[in-house]
Amino acid sequence: MTYTQIEIQITNQAQSEILIALLANIGFEGFEEKENTLQAFIKKEDFIEKDVAEIITKNHLIFSQKNIEQQNWNAQWESSFEPVIVDNFAAVRASFHKPITNVKYEIIITPKMSFGTGHHATTFLMMQQMSKINFTHKWVYDFGTGTGVLAILAEKMGATQIFAIDNDDWSIENTNENILANNCTNINLKKADAIELINKVDIVLANINLNVISAAMNQIVGICKLQTQVLFSGFLPTDYAQMEKLLTHHKFINIRSIEKNNWLCIQCTYNA
Repeated sequence: MTYTQIEIQITNQAQSEILIALLANIGFEGFEEKENTLQAFIKKEDFIEKDVAEIITKNHLIFSQKNIEQQNWNAQWESSFEPVIVDNFAAVRASFHKPITNVKYEIIITPKMSFGTGHHATTFLMMQQMSKINFTHKWVYDFGTGTGVLAILAEKMGATQIFAIDNDDWSIENTNENILANNCTNINLKKADAIELINKVDIVLANINLNVISAAMNQIVGICKLQTQVLFSGFLPTDYAQMEKLLTHHKFINIRSIEKNNWLCIQCTYNA
């Protein structure tokens, strides 16, 4: 599979985070932040130059682009992949890293382009919020599983049924590998564009972006029961008012909001 890589010259971290959010909304799947540059990756067939140009022009920036093969990207990702430690709660590492023993849960993730290794602030925030929830014997729905890292953590925390979906072939392939690497047996993985109305679940994990969350809110409500706990992430502080309005309209109660690197994560309960 061939991906298009764009490289943008940036001036600060805040600018990089905003660009990541905007590019994610138009289909970019992978990002690598370097000193003074941001690299973003999208399937070649999904790349629409005018959409990118509109974002870049509005932010008074310039970008370059090139095509990159899957094998080249994997090598680049592996070379820069470092373990992520979330407090003393969880660590995410690759199989070629040494074991991390001073945390409660250790997760092994094969570093590929699939989103969700803990490096991005939204995944880190989701894991932090998960540490405050009881997953023992719970049913969980992971909407937009990426690498499967949150689904894997949910099983390690005691969840007995986890439904994980993503609409990207590479994510499904990567998640399957990571499920095996972590000896997980309770994760039901499926490629899907939308949430299936299965049995009600106790916990929903939705780390995607504001547009997808907004479009899928009725589906999310459909798998919730009274007091289902939901974690939402993938949006900016400037989106908070819109998220609050959306949550109130759909009978969710905001329990806790946390922020990292200009990204938000909201923990709420369904109260219909």
